[in-house]
Amino acid sequence: MKNDIDKTDSYEKRLNIKQWDTADRPREKLMNLGRQNLSNAELLAIILGSGNTKQTAVDLAKDILGSVNNNLHELSKLSYKDFCNRFNGIGPAKALNIIAALELGFRRKESSALQKTRITSSADAYGVLAQYLLDLDYEAFWIILLDIKGKVLKCMCISEGGWNDTSIDVRKIFKAALEFNASSLILAHNHPSGETEPSKEDIATTRRIIEAGKLMSIKILDHIIIGNCKYLSMLDEGIFKYHLFFKTTN
Repeated sequence: MKNDIDKTDSYEKRLNIKQWDTADRPREKLMNLGRQNLSNAELLAIILGSGNTKQTAVDLAKDILGSVNNNLHELSKLSYKDFCNRFNGIGPAKALNIIAALELGFRRKESSALQKTRITSSADAYGVLAQYLLDLDYEAFWIILLDIKGKVLKCMCISEGGWNDTSIDVRKIFKAALEFNASSLILAHNHPSGETEPSKEDIATTRRIIEAGKLMSIKILDHIIIGNCKYLSMLDEGIFKYHLFFKTTN
């Protein structure tokens, strides 16, 4: 029994990152060389803080990344339970640390992209919305808020899990528009079936929101329906021809 304990102690000491050369330790590399000089596994190891009885934090991080073919986008899809159940040494705290770090990275990228985005066509709108709606297996309703020059102020979800003419809270849409001082907005939702043809309910809901926007002098520029790697623009299809839409954003 004592020999087993001694072997375990020896193994843990051998695997302890603190025993590594200073130049190879992830935290020290980050401090001395900068974040760009660390691998994804080393960055993830810093988030983990420690490994398990058989792996260093770096080795554990490599296993986690290897499970998703080193694809950070796929890593972000793993749930709290996935991390805890699939990887030895990942408990609630570490799982939540990883999820939080990935979400911060996503929000940073989103914020940077939106600051530079100007919507001048339905294709531009689709480019912004696809990352949120393209692969969902449930319906969701989103809006893009725009300033007077057509630049994106904010993308936000209004409803998830299915919607119809009565489930969309028009007040929530225009409350957000007023909060961000938006001059116009674009509506969007997805069809999990993959088809993009608008239903009667889609058109009725759009018309209702357009009428509400008129009362508040906020233009509804388009309604984008996203399907399987394709989209439909109600503007392009001429469903609401009386709007000037993107021609007003010079």
